[in-house]
Amino acid sequence: MNRRQTIPKELRYTRNQFDADFPNDDVCLEQIKEQRWPGGIAHCDTCEKDRKHYRVTGRTAYACDRCGHHIYPLAGTIFEKSTTPLRIWFQAMYLMGSTRCGISAKQIQSETGVTYKTAWRMFNQIRKLLSEDVQLEGPTVEMDEMYVGGKRRQRTMYDPSNKTCVVGIVERKGGRVRAVIADDNSRKTLHDIAKEYILPKSTVFTDDLASYHGLEKHDYEHKRINHSQGVYVMGDVHTNTIEGFWSLVKRGIGGAYHSVSKKYLQTYLNEYAFRYNHRDCGNLIFPLLVARASQTELLKPSVRAAKNLPV
Repeated sequence: MNRRQTIPKELRYTRNQFDADFPNDDVCLEQIKEQRWPGGIAHCDTCEKDRKHYRVTGRTAYACDRCGHHIYPLAGTIFEKSTTPLRIWFQAMYLMGSTRCGISAKQIQSETGVTYKTAWRMFNQIRKLLSEDVQLEGPTVEMDEMYVGGKRRQRTMYDPSNKTCVVGIVERKGGRVRAVIADDNSRKTLHDIAKEYILPKSTVFTDDLASYHGLEKHDYEHKRINHSQGVYVMGDVHTNTIEGFWSLVKRGIGGAYHSVSKKYLQTYLNEYAFRYNHRDCGNLIFPLLVARASQTELLKPSVRAAKNLPV
């Protein structure tokens, strides 16, 4: 008996489709160009007006049809100055966008045939595209913390020497999530995070950790579930949604990456939050990655200034 396909047909993007759509570097370059300048219409600095641009043979450039001034679709993107074929970049983005629990740089190396050093660089550059500034809108949210890097001996203890505290907030209605590294699980830290990401007047569901006490003083309605007494659901009072997200993160880190250093942990959290927030896309996250890879404004301001790119 065939296993049932869980992704609707309209949300599937198979490897065969990818191979047919992007057979070589030229097609990949054309896709980036179309994302940045649809139809090849771009502003020509020499003509000082929008002009049609055509591909320059043998170069990753397009020339103005009037004066010949060149534009470069890869400038300011993660592909700039890379000697790795553009088609391999696309293949790596397809692999990272087609999995629910993540894929390691080692597997990218195996699938694409590049060196591990190259796979690791692509892996980190592509993961930067999976970071987005989501403003949670409520009106009901769940907030919870988890710990990465070691076992917790007591519920109220936080030992920064062997574990990292991570705080997550998820909307019940919109279903979007934010996950951030926290310095500790103190009342001040958790309350500051709540004020930064949760709109006033929202209803906040948490467990019975003492540090959450007093959230109602910040113009929230605060409801708590007593996990310490073995109670996990009482009517609409629970934190099951955010705990479901934590299970995805834990399975992903433990299964695909095995361990993650604190230095890179936030980028991994961003990756899982991005997948979760776009879970209704099926395995069409790859087109989202291509679109985001074409947006030079995703670069840090300091990088944009160094490259003399428009803000």
